[in-house]
Amino acid sequence: MTFSASSPALPDTPEARRYNRIRRRLSLADTFLGLALLAALLVAGWSAPLRDLAYEAARQRYSLALFAYLAMLLALGKLLALPLDLYSFRLEHRFHLSNQRFGSWAWDEAKGWLVGLVLGGVLAELVYWVIRNWPEHWWLIAWAVFLGLLVLFAQIAPVVLFPIFYKFQPLENEALKRRLVALGERAGTRVRGVYEWKLSEKSKKANAALTGLGNTRRIILSDTLLENYSEEEIEAVLAHELGHHVHRHIPKSILLEAAITFVGFWAANEALRYLVERRGMFQGMADFANLPLLALVASLLSFLLMPALNAYSRQKEREADRYAFRSIPQVQPFISSMNKLADQNLAERSPSRWVEWFFHSHPAIAKRIAAAEQYARAYPQQVTS
Repeated sequence: MTFSASSPALPDTPEARRYNRIRRRLSLADTFLGLALLAALLVAGWSAPLRDLAYEAARQRYSLALFAYLAMLLALGKLLALPLDLYSFRLEHRFHLSNQRFGSWAWDEAKGWLVGLVLGGVLAELVYWVIRNWPEHWWLIAWAVFLGLLVLFAQIAPVVLFPIFYKFQPLENEALKRRLVALGERAGTRVRGVYEWKLSEKSKKANAALTGLGNTRRIILSDTLLENYSEEEIEAVLAHELGHHVHRHIPKSILLEAAITFVGFWAANEALRYLVERRGMFQGMADFANLPLLALVASLLSFLLMPALNAYSRQKEREADRYAFRSIPQVQPFISSMNKLADQNLAERSPSRWVEWFFHSHPAIAKRIAAAEQYARAYPQQVTS
């Protein structure tokens, strides 16, 4: 029996278009609200009184005051964004994509804020310690420290950070586990475990990933994926994730992040020196009242580079898709899994060109399916059973 690529991408439903349009507006509103807060703290001079309050709370101890300042800054940002967060929570229920109760959602928000405070506190303490000790070259040293932390967090995330928000357990389906581990071995990666991700406690969406680095590398499959997809479809989804490993996308992304953050730290240093030395805006380089300036530079750079970074990400996703086509017996499960994921996650299959260009880190689902169909026509011998 010869497979004919006869499962094209389905058209977007009005519901999917409406859901994604609202999500984009929420994302933009959240971004601009954050930028406005940082700008207001600097332009209106609100950051200095906040710093003084932090010193008073910490009894003039610098490190504790910096941590207190960061906590107040993050709390202020969370309060301002709370209406958007609440609307987002209601939106997921409105479109029947969430199983999470309000109390569970609120607890997750609190945990997310605390995790952000801890991680942000570590980074802020290190950056300002470097500024106090090496004010001339702080940005180079801080950049190197940031890269080290980036790699560390990527390694520990599956075993330290993810379990804070979700439950995981070893996959009980031994046949599927062997199949996926073998797929990983063919891709040249040693998987340390295959885990079921209890996503259904909070969401009706489906997902899968190859996470971690080195000894923490593991396959995670959402229970919503395991319940609704065939083994062939799950294999196709994971083959795509393994394609990122084969094409060394993680180290390439780290190198790209290194280049971007190098520019970011340099720009932050230039802006900080200008305001301190020429405008007398802060009480020196180590005055953490300038923290909103560092955050503003990083946020603006990320926003301006988003289309270019998304274009690079889409290229990586296309490479991972092509690897998946080559590594699975049939292309049909890839196509059916894409259509299922689009339905289950209420994703747009065919977004407008500018939406894909600016917002999407993955190619449009219709394009991914078309690429799979083209591959099936070019290599019909692979899909013969």
